[in-house]
Amino acid sequence: MDKTINQKAWFLVLPVFAVVAFSAILPLMTVVNYSMQDTFGNNQFFWNGVGWFKELLDPSTDLGGRFLASLGRNLLFSAIILAIEVPLGIVVALSMPREGWTVAVCLVILALPLLIPWNVVGTIWQIFGRPDIGLLGYTLNSLGIDYNYVSNEFDAWATVIVMDVWHWTSLVALLCYAGLKSIPDAYYQAAQIDGASRWAVFKAIQLPKMNRVLLIAVLLRFMDSFMIYTEPFVVTGGGPGNSTTFVSIELVKIALGQFDLGKAAALSLVYNLIILIVCWVFYTVMTNAGTERPEKKGAA
Repeated sequence: MDKTINQKAWFLVLPVFAVVAFSAILPLMTVVNYSMQDTFGNNQFFWNGVGWFKELLDPSTDLGGRFLASLGRNLLFSAIILAIEVPLGIVVALSMPREGWTVAVCLVILALPLLIPWNVVGTIWQIFGRPDIGLLGYTLNSLGIDYNYVSNEFDAWATVIVMDVWHWTSLVALLCYAGLKSIPDAYYQAAQIDGASRWAVFKAIQLPKMNRVLLIAVLLRFMDSFMIYTEPFVVTGGGPGNSTTFVSIELVKIALGQFDLGKAAALSLVYNLIILIVCWVFYTVMTNAGTERPEKKGAA
């Protein structure tokens, strides 16, 4: 008996397509339209073609220099964040209990930083790091360490990095813990019979089984860290100078501070494209890692 195919089910998906078109596609086309035009006020636009993109990618121009400098800071920040949070999250997940009432306690404690809004996190660390009334700043200065994230670039970077690690390492730990919980006990029993060491168990059993969740964790943390805006803006405002001015902060300055819609639209498109390309590279590398390629048969 031939199976009857009913195409009417597609009508149930049409509302979803309409919502996506309204919330994503139409604003994207508006940004593309702005990126190829210039305005001199009074809502009058003039065709500029790819002029903004050329200026954006030219380091000799003011726009290009600011963009490339902020992009370099973004890439450095994301690299530091991934280098700290991913290994630290794995260590925390491995240290958590596997059963008992302490599991629920650990999960609740790890989830607490994730529940705090981004602007509140920035406000907490802004006060926490102040050298006059903040616990961290006052303690460090009392110990003879000249700490001031408002005037010192290294202190500003250290504050933003530690703040992000405190806020988001729990996400990596929870994802890794979920991966560890999915490993059957039979694997550990077999490793115990073979007399495998703790490092051998981690390398041969736990790490391969966490491969998928680590991929998710790396992608999420890269996207979040590369698009970071609220926390450093609240804590340092992009300073001192431009030391913590990331691409997102530069974009807001151009769009809302200078009201250069064409430049801001071009920057946002390039910004989005960079995120997509890097995420694709991460996904390709991590999914292909550890897979054995078939050997080519030699000629007889």
